[in-house]
This record gives sequence, structure tokens and C-alpha cells, in this order.
Amino acid sequence: MTLTLLDWRRRTAALYSAARSATDPEAGWRTWRDGRDDLFAGHPDSPLDAAARETFRGLPFAPYDPALRFEPVLEPAGPARLEVPTAADGTVPLERIGAVTLPGLGRLDVWWVALYGGGVFLPLRDGTAGLGTYGGGRYLLDTVKGADLGGGDGRLVVDLNLAYHPSCAYDPRWSCPLAPEGNRLEAPVAAGEQVPPGGWY
Repeated sequence: MTLTLLDWRRRTAALYSAARSATDPEAGWRTWRDGRDDLFAGHPDSPLDAAARETFRGLPFAPYDPALRFEPVLEPAGPARLEVPTAADGTVPLERIGAVTLPGLGRLDVWWVALYGGGVFLPLRDGTAGLGTYGGGRYLLDTVKGADLGGGDGRLVVDLNLAYHPSCAYDPRWSCPLAPEGNRLEAPVAAGEQVPPGGWY
């Protein structure tokens, strides 16, 4: 952990705060996208190496689709625990706290990162994985790192337009928990961050 990584997390949390408070979800998405591009282009903890930053022109995203923003109820799900090995953080324990149903797409498990402080974790691997998106999947929520779109009354805001690739998609020095079986959809999700044209940076 360094102070530059702390700054990355602060700035990421601020971007999600701006997205949550926007009266127009698409405008919030644009603010979040622009900020994410700035972080990738110039921040010392960008997952892009120096050569990739020189040619970086922004992360590719599918157009915003308001039909892919949901506020599902957190439904009960049986207890389950995963022990996810990572290179830098050791084993990350995940405990299932429920599930959300996304109309027309399917059901996804919602996890709690069972470490000090904890947080909600919602990964997604859909029918575009390995084609238009990273084969290991993308993240929708990771509140430990500020990726939180809000919610209330037992609901979570799940906006597939903000699906993003974890840092390990860009640089193997990072290791990331990937989407387990209960977070995989057969249907393609034509939203969120995409594989750059011509492949990874």
C-alpha cells in the first residue's frame, strides 16, 4: 500500500459518489467514465504501463442503455463461502449474503468480502466474456474500493453500464477475484467496458 494507491482509491470513491448523486444516471455514467479515463492515462497506479499510456485514448465502452440499470431487491440465498487466492492479498474470503435478479438476464450472487472492514462484491461474467470483454469477467460493485452505486430499502443499484474490467485484465502483476459460478450469465450483456480494438494495451 502506498499513498498514491490511497489517492487512486479516494478518487475512485469520488467518481462513484458523483455517479450516485447525479439526477440523470447517464450523466453520472459519463462523469465516471471521464474520471476513469483520467486515472488510467495519468495516475501513477494506473494498471497501464508507461508504453500503453503513451497511446491511450480512453477506455472503450458500449453506449449507455438505460434499460440496463436496475434496483433489485437483495434476495435470500443459502450460505456459501469461497476462499479466493490472490498474489498480493493472500486468500480473500467471500461469504454469500444474498442474490439479485436482473430481469431478462438472470440471477447473480452477492458476496461480502469477509476481511477487516468488509464490503459488498458483485462480479459478472456474461456471454461476451473472452470475446468483447475480459474472459475472467467484470465487476459491478466492489465497495471495499469505493465501487458503490447506492440503494436503499433492501435494494442495490446495479447498473450494467458501469461494468468494468479489474486491473488484472490490463497487467498480470495484479491478481483479482474472478466471477464464481453463481455470477455467470449465459446471455451477453452489451454494456459497460469492452476489450480495446486490437486487443489489450
